[in-house]
Amino acid sequence: MDNYKYQEIAVQIRAAIDAGDYLVGSKLPAHRVLAKKMGTTAVTVSKAYQLLAKERVVESFVGKGSYVLAQRLDNVIHAQQAVDELNFSILQPLITDTVRIINQQLSTSLNSFDDASLFSYSEKSGLLAHRLSGAKWCEHYGLHVSNPEQVLLTNGAQNALTSLIQLYSKEGDAIAVEALTYPGILAICKHLRRRVIPVAMDEQGMLADDLHLQCIKQQPVMVIVLPSQQNPTGATMQSARRKAISKVVTTHDIWLVEDDIYAFLNDEKLSPISNYIPEKSFYISSLSKSISPGFRCGYIKAPIDQYLKLADFIRATLWLVSPFIFEVATKLIESKQAFEIAAMQCAIARERQLLVSEYLPQAKIERQNTSYSCWLHLPEGVTPKQFTNAADKLGISVSEAAYFNSAVPVNSVRLSVMSVAKESLFIDGLKSINHLLSTLQGH
Repeated sequence: MDNYKYQEIAVQIRAAIDAGDYLVGSKLPAHRVLAKKMGTTAVTVSKAYQLLAKERVVESFVGKGSYVLAQRLDNVIHAQQAVDELNFSILQPLITDTVRIINQQLSTSLNSFDDASLFSYSEKSGLLAHRLSGAKWCEHYGLHVSNPEQVLLTNGAQNALTSLIQLYSKEGDAIAVEALTYPGILAICKHLRRRVIPVAMDEQGMLADDLHLQCIKQQPVMVIVLPSQQNPTGATMQSARRKAISKVVTTHDIWLVEDDIYAFLNDEKLSPISNYIPEKSFYISSLSKSISPGFRCGYIKAPIDQYLKLADFIRATLWLVSPFIFEVATKLIESKQAFEIAAMQCAIARERQLLVSEYLPQAKIERQNTSYSCWLHLPEGVTPKQFTNAADKLGISVSEAAYFNSAVPVNSVRLSVMSVAKESLFIDGLKSINHLLSTLQGH
């Protein structure tokens, strides 16, 4: 166990950095100071700092100390560079089969951009017709929208999250998130200097009881939840859990931000948490995971009394989204092609998960039947860094657990099942991963 003590210390330091205890550019405590605080030795702390430096979490200078580096999202999410690479890192739809449909709609739209409103400014973050289609998209997957004009447009879900965190919290405020969560949320909080409060999870995601406890202890101003096909674990909340989370939010002075961009992957339609507390919740959806990452079409359904405030903020920071891309998205939604493409992506994910079961038969995995990813638990004695380094030598990109903000060491990696376009290549990658697991476990 002592051999891994420095790794545990490194995880704790990384969690403290993610929580905002050490800001970007700040100097970490001296080895002996931190060793005394954590009940270990200066040598162990030194090894932990060396590991963090190797992982580009900190930068160390002889005689000057170690300083926190800004974490780049491309350290964990590697963009697809070529169709034949074994990229098991990034979560995105399999767009090879949808390019024809998208191109056809793009061509049709480009030939009919004769509406002057597409070339001018508009009110309330974007054109009303585009916001009404956004409401229709969200309603299709279970959201209740009493007034479609409450739906605002953003440049994707990431822009929506940034806007809400920036507007409804201030520097130093606490934001409650799942103990393992999407790195993009952590990146926003780190850059905006918000404190991240991890909330315990189980197979359905965030635990309502622990959220209640953290609200009492840490007093967060906002909780961000991914209730459907949670990234990275694939956890999906059932109705009882969603109601329990809503009751906690009602009890405390806190906003709910419901990031439901994977709702289209659920086997059955589940009522969003926002339906139970529309006056205290912001619901986010987008087309990036269902249609294409290039469709930077995000939708926020805001409480009726917050709609104008949020619209003014989006107008002040973004002015308005591009009407052209939302016009294409609207045509896809109104023609029902968007829902057909989303259903096709769901079917592909289901097929890919069956292949995972076939080619990783002994692996311990968390996921749903239609998840875009697998949360792979590594064999005892095999660390995420060992596995990712070994996979990288084979030309396979994966995402290790440390980037998903666990407050304690988690021996897991995330595998995307959609980013490798060719099925035969995907199978080859699974075979290599299975062999790698056996080899590392044998050592």
